[in-house]
Amino acid sequence: MYFAKAGPDNTEKTVELAVKRANELKIKTIVVASNTGATAEKFLDKGLDVVCVTHQVGFRNPGEDEMPPEKREDLQSRGVKILTTSHLLGGVGRAVRNKFGGLYPGEMVAHSLRMLGQGVKVGLEISVMALDSGLIPHGEDIIAVGGAGRGADTAIVIRPEHSQNIFDSRIREIVCKPAS
Repeated sequence: MYFAKAGPDNTEKTVELAVKRANELKIKTIVVASNTGATAEKFLDKGLDVVCVTHQVGFRNPGEDEMPPEKREDLQSRGVKILTTSHLLGGVGRAVRNKFGGLYPGEMVAHSLRMLGQGVKVGLEISVMALDSGLIPHGEDIIAVGGAGRGADTAIVIRPEHSQNIFDSRIREIVCKPAS
């Protein structure tokens, strides 16, 4: 499915399509980008293992975690695994660019993936981060859900590989995304 425009207005339909496709393919795991926990919460009680990947602490403001502690505790108590860590395709490379200029390998990969949409880039990134953290099984297809900013507008079927083998990751299907 292609949405006319990107954004959080597509969240409900993205959740519906992602869950439907997971059930059709017998996929057990959803990895969702959700900084505040609101989007991850929409996948509760759907019969799937939910992994929520947030921004790193300090992404917006130094020392600040965008997910309130009570939301984190609630999601975890309901079985959601939460990963809060540095972005795979940002991190140190972004720090070097900010300090000295230039473009670095992680950012080149990120910009290349954005040609398919921000949500596709996010989907690959969060699925590899979840795999590297041991929160999802290796060698299995999952559904990854992301977008640009708040909410979700993209879902992909992906078989991620660990970061040192990221180019062996396979985006098997784009379930939904913005058309532009």
